[in-house]
Amino acid sequence: MTEPDQIPRIGRNESTEERMDRNWMELIQELRVLQTGVQILGGFLLTLPFQARFSELDDWQQNLYLFNVMTAALTTVLIVLPVSVHRRLFRRGLKATLVSSADVITKWALAGVAILITGSASLVFDVTAGRTAGLVAGGGIILVLLVFVVGMPLWLQRRAGATNGNSKDG
Repeated sequence: MTEPDQIPRIGRNESTEERMDRNWMELIQELRVLQTGVQILGGFLLTLPFQARFSELDDWQQNLYLFNVMTAALTTVLIVLPVSVHRRLFRRGLKATLVSSADVITKWALAGVAILITGSASLVFDVTAGRTAGLVAGGGIILVLLVFVVGMPLWLQRRAGATNGNSKDG
């Protein structure tokens, strides 16, 4: 119990190993969320060639479709890569390396998801409403992603740093 005039402690009372374990589990949870979304979108893309109107796609639309399929496949690889790294580094005392590399890989996977969302929406708008609508939709989604996926975390980090004296969760 803290005394009324004491300032409450900020942070966690955990060892480096406990923090690495917690960070690893948080990364795995994030990757599970990403994996589900990419699998659903990737599965949807894989069904398109079997639709009657697929043969009506022009060269731009077919290339955008193939780009989206490749992006979905590569993003899936990035999402499962930390598991592969974990298997290779398991029980070697390299948890910090594992967590650090998984963090970087997850950021690349998020970029892949952003590209996949943009490309898929562009394709759908292009096919249903025309090329201009497809380009506008893609551009609009890029802006929204930049604001929310890049800008908001940076803004929150700056805001938290100003209030907490640049403390790190680690």
